[in-house]
Amino acid sequence: MKYEYIKDENSISELGLYFNTNEAQLLHYFEPELGLFVVESPMVIERALAAEYEPVSFVMLDTLADKYCEQFGILDKDIPVYVGDYDTIADLTGVNITRGVLALFKRKALLSIPELIKDYHRIAVFDDVENPTNVGAMFRSAAALGIEAVILTSSSADPLYRRASRVSVGTVFQIPWTKLNKKSANASAYIEELHKLSFKTAAMALTDNSININDPRLKSEERLAIIMGNEGFGLSDKVLSESDYTVKIPMKHNVDSLNVAAASSIVFWELTK
Repeated sequence: MKYEYIKDENSISELGLYFNTNEAQLLHYFEPELGLFVVESPMVIERALAAEYEPVSFVMLDTLADKYCEQFGILDKDIPVYVGDYDTIADLTGVNITRGVLALFKRKALLSIPELIKDYHRIAVFDDVENPTNVGAMFRSAAALGIEAVILTSSSADPLYRRASRVSVGTVFQIPWTKLNKKSANASAYIEELHKLSFKTAAMALTDNSININDPRLKSEERLAIIMGNEGFGLSDKVLSESDYTVKIPMKHNVDSLNVAAASSIVFWELTK
């Protein structure tokens, strides 16, 4: 493995993809072909590699480069590894490199809903969950608590955004998922498709016209899709009206709601037991 040392901001043009290109630009970098994404921290990078995402390059602290190249199994690979000392990289980028390593990966083509969930019985839908931290935390809960796949509407945060994948501790690379395009992002499209695939839909909302999360009908459903909504306004009236169940987590002390990531942990635990 031959390292390329970072000397100044102009020494390696690809550094701009790590530090000067936003995530939306990376997403569309090769458009109409698939784009790129950046991953932080060794565990998350290992899980991306295990999921067979193709690495483009790495940025590492020079003191950790040998260790990480061996850990990632790339010592004999022809993949660029850019190295430098902490002060040089921090001065050039203004970024604290989490645990001393970043990696740039190519995206994979997304599956259609039927391809994604054909063999599954408990899935989740993230409908307009905008915060990458919430998306990452919800993936982590989904992985831990038995959710088999995740569907995200087009307005939800991308699971491959750097903060989402980091908060998920790499579980975004372990649970199958897909993200809808804008043409199929309306409520009728995905709920109708789930119904055609024999899924019943459980929309989470704090309304009077709802059933309790421990209602036995939910657990008896052979195939169930749990729909979690936006951090501020929840789910649309259209989603609620078209879903088979509207489900609530009972609240005490006049608390009106939970953070969507916290709520997802509770509902995933209850409905996958």
